[in-house]
Amino acid sequence: MTEQALSYVDTHFSRFVEELKDLLRIPSISTDPDYAPEVRRAADWLADHFRKLGFPKVEVFETEGHPIVYAEYTVDATRPTVLVYGHYDVQPPDPLELWTSPPFEPEIRDGNLYARGACDDKGQLFMHVKAAEAYLKTAGTLPVNLKFLLEGEEESGSVHLAPFIEAHRELLAADVVVISDTAMFAPGVPSITYGLRGLAYVEVELTGPARDLHSGVYGGAVENPINVLARLIAGLHDEDHRITIPGFYDDVRPLTEEERRTFRELPFDEKAWMEEIGVSAVRTEKGYTILEAITARPTLDVNGIWGGYQGKGAKTVLPAKAGAKISMRLVPDQDPDDIVEKTRRYFEQKTPPTCKLRFTSLHGGHPVLVDTRHPAMQAAAEAMARVFGRRPYFTREGGSIPVVADFKRLLGLDSVLMGFGLNSDAIHSPDEHFGLDRFRQGIESIVHFLERYGQRPT
Repeated sequence: MTEQALSYVDTHFSRFVEELKDLLRIPSISTDPDYAPEVRRAADWLADHFRKLGFPKVEVFETEGHPIVYAEYTVDATRPTVLVYGHYDVQPPDPLELWTSPPFEPEIRDGNLYARGACDDKGQLFMHVKAAEAYLKTAGTLPVNLKFLLEGEEESGSVHLAPFIEAHRELLAADVVVISDTAMFAPGVPSITYGLRGLAYVEVELTGPARDLHSGVYGGAVENPINVLARLIAGLHDEDHRITIPGFYDDVRPLTEEERRTFRELPFDEKAWMEEIGVSAVRTEKGYTILEAITARPTLDVNGIWGGYQGKGAKTVLPAKAGAKISMRLVPDQDPDDIVEKTRRYFEQKTPPTCKLRFTSLHGGHPVLVDTRHPAMQAAAEAMARVFGRRPYFTREGGSIPVVADFKRLLGLDSVLMGFGLNSDAIHSPDEHFGLDRFRQGIESIVHFLERYGQRPT
């Protein structure tokens, strides 16, 4: 059955690419209300596509935001059930002037498909759709029971996804979740992500005087909120680049020696990595390598800061307010709510009486670790080895996919993060692209995965 499906992929691959182009032409930008009709159009396009493939159960569920597309193909109860998660919404394409070709007019250059959403995540979710098609059009059935859960709000916070999952536990019941929304370790170096960092995101605002003041008339007697905020932010790390918030590391699960050995074995070119991002030196937490620091240790970064005059020329102002947005990447077993409260206490205790503090928690997510011995993880590793000619590495990523923790918390399901992107694919940036070779390799790997996991007894 697998060989026939792979032959189908080879024969119809050009059509798959053209169909993906059609989906990419829909500007499904979830964060901008003006594009709500386009997000809806993308949902309807996917639902119609599932129906044409013969999925007997397809539904577009309404939420208070953008719709969720659900499709199901049940073989029989003796087969394991795979739930595929993906998202059909995309980031805004701005700045438009930096795109070589228009973001919603897909173009192939040097073997790469350029468009907003090409990799994140339309191209990657579509691999699963096409792998299912390859089986349905050749064998007339699937090796597993297959469910798709495709949301339209991932790029704007997935606000309505967890409530949907909680309200539809029975509908979404499965043995494992598979997600392709991550990157391979390097070109030609396949990997499966077994760990993701969590997230705590806060906003801090300090207010001093009731209005902006003349710095010459009032400076020296009125405390400047920007100066205060700068001191507080500077104090968030010590000389070893460790975070100074009291209790921040209390629940951090230490890296095992086996994990650290795995990091050392990964084919990581430190010099090339530094050159690619344009830095001549790095700053990691003392005692940890770059790879450990960017994937498996907690972090704190200021993502934005504002206050005072920022226009051209000079304006001698003592500002009334100053603010910053701060994100903290978390590792097992840190809890985002706990970290937010510890961060709040830090700022409350450090803010002098000359300023008023407004502290806001914006959003967060829990960190995740998946046992690499899980049958689905092993099936995915065997599948990718067949396609790439080498067994994939099990890696951890520094980013966060909150729904992975939601699947575990609400459904009790582990997730296989089987991604085929590259960090150089410019997701969220101008000229986002996806290599057509990886689009094909992804479909073929999923074909093998479905066959291998389908052989697992329930």
